[in-house]
Amino acid sequence: MGLLAAHLNDAGILVLSGEKVLYREPGFALLDDDRLVTGAAAFANASLKPRWMQYHYWSNLHTEPLPDRRFHHLSNADLVSRQLEQLWKTVSPYGDRLAVAVPSYMTNENLGLLLGIAAELEIPVVAMVDAAVAATRRRYEHAVLTHIDFSLHTTMLTRLLQESQVQVERSAVIEDAGLLALHDNWLKTIAEAFVQQSRFDPLHTAETEQMLQDRMPGWLAAASSAETISLEVEYRGNTHRVELESLELIAAAAPIYQRIVSNLRAFYKAEDTPAIQLTDRAARMPGLAETLKTRVGGEVFILEPGATARGLIKRCPADHKSGGITLTRHLPWDQATVQVRVDDTDNDGGQPTHLLFGHNAFSLRGEPLVLGTQPVDGERWLDLQLEMGGVSRRHCVISASNGQCILTDHSRYGTFLNGHRIDGTAVLQTGDLIRVGSPGFELRLIAAEQDSGS
Repeated sequence: MGLLAAHLNDAGILVLSGEKVLYREPGFALLDDDRLVTGAAAFANASLKPRWMQYHYWSNLHTEPLPDRRFHHLSNADLVSRQLEQLWKTVSPYGDRLAVAVPSYMTNENLGLLLGIAAELEIPVVAMVDAAVAATRRRYEHAVLTHIDFSLHTTMLTRLLQESQVQVERSAVIEDAGLLALHDNWLKTIAEAFVQQSRFDPLHTAETEQMLQDRMPGWLAAASSAETISLEVEYRGNTHRVELESLELIAAAAPIYQRIVSNLRAFYKAEDTPAIQLTDRAARMPGLAETLKTRVGGEVFILEPGATARGLIKRCPADHKSGGITLTRHLPWDQATVQVRVDDTDNDGGQPTHLLFGHNAFSLRGEPLVLGTQPVDGERWLDLQLEMGGVSRRHCVISASNGQCILTDHSRYGTFLNGHRIDGTAVLQTGDLIRVGSPGFELRLIAAEQDSGS
């Protein structure tokens, strides 16, 4: 037989044997008339039977009974067990051992329960590897690497060390920023276009809403390569067509994209060159790669479909004995190094000219601006002597360097950029919010118009 590799992400669970895809199903379960159906068959009824649908069981794996009394005899663990059982029944003719790549939203307790379920089903799991590590098969020279993927409910960011091998350094899971939230925003945008252009509301019935859900992947793919896309829905003998600009889909996703950007920028120091690695799933989100390139900088690299499972099966840890499995967070590379281009002009998110604190704007031109509670002679100072915990005497400094506005943290308490603690330094952009102290002073970065003298 042989080794199989599974990527257990509820947005699309994938199992490979070599290069052959054996199983590709989302983490959906349908509970209807004493039937329990999982995967694509369940998703096909997501809009038709929403009250009978479950899709949190992979991201919230536990043994507590489901809250709905109709399904009180089941738990999320039971749903995971059913989908794993169906998965193994499908793929076991092609292999007798399974290595799994797991997403960062799964806790140690989740992973322990997952291994217990697999053992109960007699599925021989021989390795468990962090998904971002499994997907990363090459070193990105002269850059700091972050891996991005989506689940149904979250965006997952993983900063990776690149010394002698690839290794997890830091992870962030952005809740309510997954595919379901994005698709909900896009459904509303598409439905509004149909109403305005054809007076047909596709969200009026469950049947036509399900049609939108089913056709969404194709429309998103078209929006990634065209400025305008044509949408068509047939219902009760009538064909309804609309034209939609791709920018409208990007605008609908902007609130979630902004949350991703804010988290990602806190991963990088001012001196870092970002290398941003997107899974194929993440790269299909219209405008995301371009947004990251513009707002974060560096280079964006797109992985091939199934890269996580392929990277796992090619570099599965050597110990294939089942039992006593622990999460592997580092693997060697097996592909050629990438030379990342260093370009100081990549990040053009807008350089601020002033810091707004209260009703006063402080210029950021000239000498660095120091924020803290104990002024020092000879320095420009913004005095924060008001009663506030968590503010250091010399808390942070804002300065100009190489055409960028740089925030440098000197405190023991941390300096926060758009709600995220920076790692020493960070590049500032117009519209950013700095917070120091607890509950904190908030200071906004703004850009003042230049006086032309007219």
